Formats: sequence, structure tokens, C-alpha cells
Amino acid sequence: MSKSTTTYWNTLKRDNRNRWTPISGLEGLAEEVTLAVDEKNGDYTRLTRFLPGADTTPFGPKSHPYPEEIFVVEGRLYDAAFDLWLEAGDYASRPPGEVHGPFRTDTGCVVLEISHPSQSIEPPS
Repeated sequence: MSKSTTTYWNTLKRDNRNRWTPISGLEGLAEEVTLAVDEKNGDYTRLTRFLPGADTTPFGPKSHPYPEEIFVVEGRLYDAAFDLWLEAGDYASRPPGEVHGPFRTDTGCVVLEISHPSQSIEPPS
């Protein structure tokens, strides 16, 4: 199986706002829209929108056992793990287990995520 497909549509147009959903536990801070997913292996591509003023500091940093690529589409986002402001055009390819966040933004930010759970590395026992 492969990732789902869709025809062209503009994710950032107001008319498509109803396709975005609040991220569970981050309601009022961030929302997402899944662009493609492989239902069999879990790999996915999605956009995450951090709303202006969002701050995930209370939730701490995060990591996951699979590789992930991110690309900042618009706005800016502070990644506390790297003490770095990310801006439109910034890209990272994260290895499994890399700590990132917590995040905050003053202006809001949209991030493209390409995640590969099918390539998960089991944590050492």
C-alpha cells in the first residue's frame, strides 16, 4: 500500500479552514490537517498550524522513535531544544529519538511534517 492521494487544493485558503482540526491536548494552541497517510504502515504527511501566541512549554519537549522531516511554510517558531527561532524556509531532517520543542510562536506558524513511523527504531531495553 502507499500513501493516500488527493487532487490539488489550497490548504491555506480560508475556504478550507474546516479541514483543519485542533490537535488533541493542544486545543487553542495548534491544529493540523493530514495531507496523505499510508494506513498500512502509518507514514504520513501533514501540516501543523501553531496559532499566534501558542506556547507548548507546559507540555515539555518531545521525541519519537521514527525519522521526521519538517519544513517551515510560513511564520516563525521557537524550538527550545535548539534555542533557535525557525522561520519560513527552514528545514530539518530529524533522526529517530531527536528531542525537539517545546515550541512557542508570537506570530503563528505553519509547519509541513513528513513522518515515517514505518522506520521506527525500537528503544533500547
